[in-house]
Amino acid sequence: MRLAITHTTHYDYDQPVPYGLLQIRLTPKSRQSQVVESWENTIIGGQRQATFDDEHANTVELISFEAGSTSLEIRSEGVVETTDTQGIVGPQAGFVPLWCFQRRTDLTRPGPNVRKLLKSFDDPEDDIPRLHALSALILENVAYKPGRTDANTPSEAAIGAGEGVCQDHAHIFVTAARLLGYPSRYVSGYLWMPDRVEQEAGHAWAEAWVEGIGWIGFDVSNGKSPDDHYVRVATGLDSAEAAPITGTRVGTAGESMNVSLHVQQQ
Repeated sequence: MRLAITHTTHYDYDQPVPYGLLQIRLTPKSRQSQVVESWENTIIGGQRQATFDDEHANTVELISFEAGSTSLEIRSEGVVETTDTQGIVGPQAGFVPLWCFQRRTDLTRPGPNVRKLLKSFDDPEDDIPRLHALSALILENVAYKPGRTDANTPSEAAIGAGEGVCQDHAHIFVTAARLLGYPSRYVSGYLWMPDRVEQEAGHAWAEAWVEGIGWIGFDVSNGKSPDDHYVRVATGLDSAEAAPITGTRVGTAGESMNVSLHVQQQ
């Protein structure tokens, strides 16, 4: 399937910004499940200072603000050919050893809520059925509902709320899968939905490492493994490491942000 993606993030400031620096992870790479035919990131109101691959093999661009700017726009667009591999991504890439994907972060630190969830787990013995059952258990206990959580909500708090979005589902899966002994990571990317072209935001899911197979994706929010509707962009131990845009700026200017995202089949 050929998917055309246009993703624009526009920032406006109520006074000039003397200095700012952003890290953007908005460039998908060709992998077993996808081939990137074309991709371009265009910066308006800023300058590209460096491009490199981070420890997870994500393409990272450092973007500085133009001095005194009151707006900044990042426009990503391209075409990706996707293949349904039933969620299988394959071998580890990047410089991070597998044992590191068992490490806890502030967003994926297990507590009583995660442990209680696993106590109710009817655990199949085989790896793949076990991970699918874990995904289903999370969705049963944490309904998909925007507005109850935010970008800084850890997995423990999302379970306590009983509601969340794809980011929360991915964090809970990663937290629980690590407790079950699976190296796990967070994935940010895009999802083509046949009933719409314009979307409010990108998508997130999780991947777990299964010996003899490699990395396998699990989209808790949609109750499935990623297929040819999905485009992987970045991975990390949690959403902070795989976020499309992070950064800092100097000054006290107020900020407003507008996101436009179109994903369509060609």
